[in-house]
Amino acid sequence: MEDEAAAAQPERKGTGKDAAVQIYREILLENIEYDYLIQDSSIDREQLDEIVDLMLETVCTSRKTIRIAGDDYPAELVKSKFMKLNSEHIRFVFDCLRENTTKVRNIKQYLRAMLFNAPSTISNYYTSLVAHDMAQPDWGKPKSGLPDYSCSPDESL
Repeated sequence: MEDEAAAAQPERKGTGKDAAVQIYREILLENIEYDYLIQDSSIDREQLDEIVDLMLETVCTSRKTIRIAGDDYPAELVKSKFMKLNSEHIRFVFDCLRENTTKVRNIKQYLRAMLFNAPSTISNYYTSLVAHDMAQPDWGKPKSGLPDYSCSPDESL
């Protein structure tokens, strides 16, 4: 009889939303391969956790629009893009953070903009880096002090 009474008690207020937030957290962690990322020594776990929290806050908002880089976007569009982010997008964000030398006044907005734009810019970003590196006069030449492991045409491995 006590089991029936306990089962009939109403849920505590907020429990449903808390459960939804936890489900979204688990989905985001899986999508970005969190367990894999935290094993990478180039990824700061505290920073990664902050990014995950920001992603979670964004996908769980009840707002109709979300401001990204000064523009208001439909919340569903932003949420959709955030739910599609993967570990490569997160690595891209970390690369961009490492390369940034200017002062960021609103880090939350800056991170949100990088996450939102990551799927649309990641390929062109890395393509331009490769093009830049290949355009350097010493590209492909061994660096001084490093052994040359290249083979001549008459050599085989």
